[in-house]
Amino acid sequence: RLKVTERQKINWKRSGDIPVLQDVSKGAVHMLQFPLLEQQSWISHGFSTRMGGVSEGCYASMNLSFTKGDDPEKVRENYRRMADMLGMDMERMTLSFQTHTTNVRLVTEEDAGKGIVKERDYTDVDGLITNIPGITLVTFYADCVPLFFIDPIHKAIGLSHSGWKGTVGHIGQKAVEKMHEVYGSEPKDIVAAIGPSICQSCYEVSDDVAEAFRANFTADEAADILLDKGNGKYQLDLWKANWYVLTDAGILPEHLSVTDLCTACHPDLLWSHRKTNGQRGGLSAFLSLIDTSV
Repeated sequence: RLKVTERQKINWKRSGDIPVLQDVSKGAVHMLQFPLLEQQSWISHGFSTRMGGVSEGCYASMNLSFTKGDDPEKVRENYRRMADMLGMDMERMTLSFQTHTTNVRLVTEEDAGKGIVKERDYTDVDGLITNIPGITLVTFYADCVPLFFIDPIHKAIGLSHSGWKGTVGHIGQKAVEKMHEVYGSEPKDIVAAIGPSICQSCYEVSDDVAEAFRANFTADEAADILLDKGNGKYQLDLWKANWYVLTDAGILPEHLSVTDLCTACHPDLLWSHRKTNGQRGGLSAFLSLIDTSV
């Protein structure tokens, strides 16, 4: 088993008194896991940190983005280290192609390795679902919200990237609907998690963004999501917004774990687009069905 990192060694600033996410390590590589998801012994999952990679400069050290200007060979080595930590086959990872859409792609055997050892023949994909053991879904972050979905009845999984545009568009609901359409997944059975991302205190938005949320959430939900600062600026709670999206989609609150770690509160440990003014690497969420045939 991976070593659970002693909390006093890393200064995680948590939003609550009881830790939600667990920091686990293998050598210098650290990642975050949800104990709620780890109860499902047939899946492997993790969310990367900045620690344990080989990238340098503004990408130091665990950068998993090929699109920010880092040396691709260093990025591949970072993937190798994450794959080793998670017990996954790097060459069977399937990467999203995120453009802040609400498109969810069904990942088939032909997609294995796309973005890593094969060219992606798709664009505008912010969500991925599969039921194929051994394929790892990979999505990217640096303040936006990772959404994890696990159906223990039909043995299917999903990942979605939900920035403010994806959240307004309810990509989480669209992922649940896609899993229902393809696999017969029932929302009440799905176990889900809202991953590390920017917290309300760190996320100021303008009135046009606030208006988009008021138009796409109920009045009570919008009032709960938006803190009006009185100057045409608002503090936006993407964690709570996605909690509403997922519970409105039928996921039971007891099956839903919400992050207690903010990317912008930890610029030395996690990548934050806002804190670095875009001079950064990228975090990744990983999710796979364990292949018991190998």
